[in-house]
Amino acid sequence: MKGSLRSPAAWACLLTPLLAGLAFDLWSKHAAFTRLVVGSGLDGQGRYQVISVEYDFIPGFLRFYAHVNYGAVFGIGQGQRPLFLLVSLLAIGLLGYLFARSGNQRFYQILLGILFGGVLGNLYDRMVFGYVRDMIFAFPDWQIFPWIFNIADSMLCTGVGGMFIYSLFKREAPADEPATDTAPKSD
Repeated sequence: MKGSLRSPAAWACLLTPLLAGLAFDLWSKHAAFTRLVVGSGLDGQGRYQVISVEYDFIPGFLRFYAHVNYGAVFGIGQGQRPLFLLVSLLAIGLLGYLFARSGNQRFYQILLGILFGGVLGNLYDRMVFGYVRDMIFAFPDWQIFPWIFNIADSMLCTGVGGMFIYSLFKREAPADEPATDTAPKSD
């Protein structure tokens, strides 16, 4: 169990996507809210909202638009900040446990790093701002995917999808059993 905790390679596999993804997430949120927000105010429920300009990065396919999200993925659970903080802390504990038990599974450790980065990116927003900053709008003209998201959300979806695919192809290691001689004995 402690092999991964003492392995520089395991830590590199975990920390590289975690730190790179977290840095990119926080930078992109800061850049979007600095460049796209042209006004702000309180909505009818007293929650902070922003007025954003839209920037078509790839017209019809990728648009940037600053948006505050008081909920979770796909906007569910609006206003449930304490619950999301608790779930994030539990996720961090679970990811830490999975990393400690990951042994030499380098790809798995990379996926854990991606998930960790996504959890920490949105946790940071919830703790500092009280909401999550979103800014990416994919396929805006096609109405295929009507939700606005951020890099942390992308990391979470990528990590969960990667874990699912990984679980389909991962071979179970043989159980640690004492070797027994099963060959027939000759007289």
